[in-house]
Amino acid sequence: MPDILGWRAKFGVLAPSTNTVVEADLTRMAVPGVTAHIGRIHIRDQHMGDDAGMERLLDQIRDEIVAACERVLTCEPDYMVMGMSAETFWGGVEGNKRFVRQIHEVTGLQVATGAEACRRALEQSGAHRIGVVTPYQAVGDENVVRFFGELGFEVRRIRGLRCPTAVSIAHVSEDELRAALLEVDGDDVDAIVQCGTNLSMVRLADEAERWLGKPVLAINAAIWWMALRDNGFTDRIDGAGSLLREH
Repeated sequence: MPDILGWRAKFGVLAPSTNTVVEADLTRMAVPGVTAHIGRIHIRDQHMGDDAGMERLLDQIRDEIVAACERVLTCEPDYMVMGMSAETFWGGVEGNKRFVRQIHEVTGLQVATGAEACRRALEQSGAHRIGVVTPYQAVGDENVVRFFGELGFEVRRIRGLRCPTAVSIAHVSEDELRAALLEVDGDDVDAIVQCGTNLSMVRLADEAERWLGKPVLAINAAIWWMALRDNGFTDRIDGAGSLLREH
């Protein structure tokens, strides 16, 4: 018998315990009959003010992710969604593939990741030269550039906001994000990608596409798009960018 609210599908969502944006974004982008259920990844030390701090944060993700999967599996989801993007870019294309294999081995389910969602979205748009905005330290930006470069995309400019803690990512204002978008944009850029699921970017990306005249991919919208389309759901969503509205 189907779930009374998730009668089409239930998605298990893995998100750091410090993340306050991804759950709200998925709720805002909800479609009838598809529900999202959060499995929190316990973060004990959220400081990421330098490269070493960011590496420690990801080590905690790796230590805790299996337990988070096991907890969310108890609601019997049909599909998994990774509500953190940094780990999916780490180690380039092969690193993302390893992550997908790990989640499948633990859960038996397929998973939408930020890295793979961005790849599909960029291919959908035909973009090759990109600007990127992240909340990361330099080591995070290096892994993002590596991932896209291995796929043949050229990162023309990247702006890492160097957020000092995992929670502070959600404190970045739309004014700061707007300035970052303009910083990485240019005539030599076909599309802009925003990484970091705790950056609140879905609404701004939808607006920015109108005044920049090109695709602006908010990572949470891209992940949700991948999850819906992987499961055969073709619902169109307004207010979250052209990807969910048109494709």
